[in-house]
Amino acid sequence: MLILAIDTALEACAAAVLDTDAGELLAQEQLLMKRGHAEALMPMIARVMQSANLSFTALDRIAVTVGPGSFTGLRVGISAARGLALAAKRPAVGLTTLSAYAATVVGQSKSAPVISAIDARHDHVYFQIVAGDGSQLVRPGVVSVDEAIAASQFGAPHLVGNAANILADRWPKDAPQPVAVDAQPAPDIGWVAWLGAAADPETNPARPFYLRAPDAKPATQPPLAAQAATS
Repeated sequence: MLILAIDTALEACAAAVLDTDAGELLAQEQLLMKRGHAEALMPMIARVMQSANLSFTALDRIAVTVGPGSFTGLRVGISAARGLALAAKRPAVGLTTLSAYAATVVGQSKSAPVISAIDARHDHVYFQIVAGDGSQLVRPGVVSVDEAIAASQFGAPHLVGNAANILADRWPKDAPQPVAVDAQPAPDIGWVAWLGAAADPETNPARPFYLRAPDAKPATQPPLAAQAATS
């Protein structure tokens, strides 16, 4: 199976092509960035596909991170994945950033629970907890940092994600200490591809996975209407 993986959910723009039969990435590229995903993504995909020496119709599916993450970044990646999938007549699958983070370290620390944490700002994090074997302990959610730290009840965890250091810095001194802290700015694009290969397109659609509403709110009155009302 040939998978094109895309990630623009957080502070990176990444693309990769995975050949599951060979068990290797044929090509991959990642650029760390807070803005500019829209301008960087399509040229990056073109370079990765050229490096892999593949046409889009040779792909079996396209995998993309669907959140939680930056609303703007998510729209860029998901729109690209859907457009390419439609043009190539291939399925597109969506993977959460929390699962992609966890996949990188599941099993590394044996029985240690894995806490994936993404900075949601305002002293909150998006987080999820899975057991060392990958089974779910706490479903994805958005909680305060203090609430997330209550996860110390599960024992010494492996912290991963761009908010891993936030949790580590405030971890209770009297609780079992984290066995590892991996403060990665974005998920490993290779694991996004492997998760995409395993995902069922019917139950993992390429659509945004939001855990809360956007911070920006529409104006209660459009500017032109406001001007007319006061003229």
